[in-house]
Amino acid sequence: MPRQNSQAKNFESLPDPARRKGSVVLRRGQADIPQSDRYLLDTRENQDFTHTDPWRVLRIQSEFVEGFGALAGIGPAISVFGSARTKRDSVRYAQAEKIGSLIAKAGVAVITGGGPGAMEAANKGACESGGVSVGLGIELPFETGLNEWVDVGINFRYFFARKTMFVKYSQGFVVLPGGYGTLDELFEAVTLVQTEKVTGFPIVLVGTDYWGPLLEWLRNTVAEEGAISIADLDLIKLTDDIDEAVRIVIESAHANGFTAAD
Repeated sequence: MPRQNSQAKNFESLPDPARRKGSVVLRRGQADIPQSDRYLLDTRENQDFTHTDPWRVLRIQSEFVEGFGALAGIGPAISVFGSARTKRDSVRYAQAEKIGSLIAKAGVAVITGGGPGAMEAANKGACESGGVSVGLGIELPFETGLNEWVDVGINFRYFFARKTMFVKYSQGFVVLPGGYGTLDELFEAVTLVQTEKVTGFPIVLVGTDYWGPLLEWLRNTVAEEGAISIADLDLIKLTDDIDEAVRIVIESAHANGFTAAD
């Protein structure tokens, strides 16, 4: 019996003119475009396709593949955030370095944004203590590259791909004083915990003088307005005690069996 081609039959039933482009159905005026293979094989064509959205999807996919491949084997990890502008001779730098060291000594990897300042300090503390020091960089106009203390480094084009790696491969966040980037990561994590996208995920802020006014605003303005509930504030821990901050996140990592998030 001749083999039936149901796909061709379905295609023929489409209104004319119509074409398939992979999983995409094109009809009427949209069907009159060159085949994808033509762009691939005909080198005479303009190569601007590398700046189109379909090509960007491939680049995005490659960032996820590279990230998953590089980080899947690092074991338990804690992400440490803080300002890239933190000075090496500052108290904040020393705090970040100690945090990285304590986490590494507990047998847990340290993940940072890979840049200078507090990120460099945490990577340095982890590296000098014999731990796994990870840096997830991002392409920026004021590119600085990964700091010298990063053992496993990945540079990303896209913030959202990078953010996924921070959350997927961390058992918690320790957040030192920082700017917009630090605030972005902080509220991203709080949102994911509040909406139960991730569970058993502690978020610890270090620096009551720095973070206290923000938490007061959330309590007295945002919660008072009804935009969040008071219980949502319990998702964030605040301390000046470095040992306490590390203890909170390490206990969570142990409770989660030292495995990366699903």
